Amino acid sequence: MESNSEIWNALIASLPNPHFLQTSEWAQVKAKYGWAPHYALWSEDKFSVFSDQSSATENWSLITDHCMAACLILKRTIPIRGLSARLSVLYAPKGPLLNWADESLRARVLDDLQTFAKKQGAIFLKIDPDVVLGTGVPGAQDALEESGGADLQAELTRRGWGHSADQIQFRNSVTMDLTQSEAELLARMKQKTRYNVRLAEKKGMRLRVGTTDDLPMLFKMYAETSVRDGFAIRDENYYKTVWGLFMQKSEKFPVSSLQSPVVEPLIAEVDGEPVAGLFLFMFAGRAYYVYGMSREAHREKMPTYFLQWEAMKYAKAARCTVYDLWGAPEIFDESDSMWGVYRFKEGLGGRVVRTLGAWDYAPNRFTYKLYSEIIPRVLDVMRARGKSKIMRSLGGA
Repeated sequence: MESNSEIWNALIASLPNPHFLQTSEWAQVKAKYGWAPHYALWSEDKFSVFSDQSSATENWSLITDHCMAACLILKRTIPIRGLSARLSVLYAPKGPLLNWADESLRARVLDDLQTFAKKQGAIFLKIDPDVVLGTGVPGAQDALEESGGADLQAELTRRGWGHSADQIQFRNSVTMDLTQSEAELLARMKQKTRYNVRLAEKKGMRLRVGTTDDLPMLFKMYAETSVRDGFAIRDENYYKTVWGLFMQKSEKFPVSSLQSPVVEPLIAEVDGEPVAGLFLFMFAGRAYYVYGMSREAHREKMPTYFLQWEAMKYAKAARCTVYDLWGAPEIFDESDSMWGVYRFKEGLGGRVVRTLGAWDYAPNRFTYKLYSEIIPRVLDVMRARGKSKIMRSLGGA
């Protein structure tokens, strides 16, 4: 008999634009770090929210039989000294999932989410569904705009939602079409990228699929990468939780059966020495490059190019049709901090996808404004402390 966790994953896999950040496994990860998961379901005539899958009724599978929309909502309670009320923030990562072109369903889902936010005493509810605004770099000859995304923006604005200053996920990304043959994928790469892929193979670069025993080594490499490239990361236990939990699913379910999310750590080695790695998440026919790491050693052998090519082939073999390279600039010029990373991804032959990004619904505008002014300062301090801690762990100043 399927567990409620498996039923939830199978359900969202059947809805438009399913994402691994909406899975039961991601809910389990966030539950370990102060977030309470809520599972929202819309059937033809009913809206249901479960705060705990294990306490859901035995009719859970019946409720999902005619489900039209779903959303994992994460809740964090914020106790404020001197106030009896317990305020909270709500976040639906890459949700909700539904056919956004269905105007009546869209209105119903947004109505219910707004009511839910009010009842939960939320400072705000943040959503960032993968609704496409357009593809290609804005202003480029091959850029295309999607009217559906603009329509949703207009409706959210009319309802009082606001484009969030705090974009948790990348708003834009670069994706690869894995329905093409390997020869076609190579042909789409820029000449220099294709040369580097072949150079890595000639220089003896080899691929190994990692195990849980490799996680400490991969985190250390990730920490080195963060210090070298100047981005903030969390502590080691967080990543071991994320990677380990999804890797358990890899052991339980065949990689070719992607109704449950899995992750595979891919490691590039030279003469048995790990020099680079990436974590390839896969769910519902889509693969994601989420975490990448590398060392200074053997960089001239192009291990990162090698790994991306191997990840594409691995995802194709697992019957994924899209490879999401996870992140592109907000502004497509050299002033954007993502520009260098984007140029690397562009060389792989991917296409830019621009999405709606995160939008906030705030039942109380004053509380929301106060929160929005204070929290960024707190996060800046926490990031600075985290970077110092990582540098100390690596023997830095």
